[in-house]
Amino acid sequence: MRDLVELVASRIGQLDIAANNAGIEGAFSPVEDISVETYRSVFDTNVLGVVLGMKYQLKAMKRQGFGSIVNLSSIGGQVGFPTSAVYAASKHAVEGLTKSAALEVASLCIRVNAVAPGPTESPMFDRLADYGMTKDALAGIIPAKRAGSPAELAQAIPILSSDRESFVTGHTLAVDGGYLAQ
Repeated sequence: MRDLVELVASRIGQLDIAANNAGIEGAFSPVEDISVETYRSVFDTNVLGVVLGMKYQLKAMKRQGFGSIVNLSSIGGQVGFPTSAVYAASKHAVEGLTKSAALEVASLCIRVNAVAPGPTESPMFDRLADYGMTKDALAGIIPAKRAGSPAELAQAIPILSSDRESFVTGHTLAVDGGYLAQ
């Protein structure tokens, strides 16, 4: 991540916007069946990836005196999901990191926000069938009665990063078809 941030800064001259988007769901299992390996894998990807991204992104943004970071969380960062405790816990951690970092740099013209997608058409969404969950059943619990598209999710990042939203920091924007409104 350090090398990537340095490459961007050297080629473009500054890092205006950064989005941290990496995630794995881990094995679907009850809490008592969670292995240390699953925990480490999920937290190393979903949480440590965000920590390392922000570590170097914030250093670059502090040098230039402005910037915007958007971390990808999940609706699982705001609610629990049966048999997905480690995933939900990791996304709760992403939201805690987002809020804490936002408070640390708010006075420096650097904003840190998160996007919390609901079910979105993706390879991760496709793998749910491997765990006995059909796409139709999952989409059925969403008030919009469908999964979101990657394009719908992606549009939230420039919205939160826009200069028009310069007073928004520490916020998580749900892109979830109304799921969290229930």
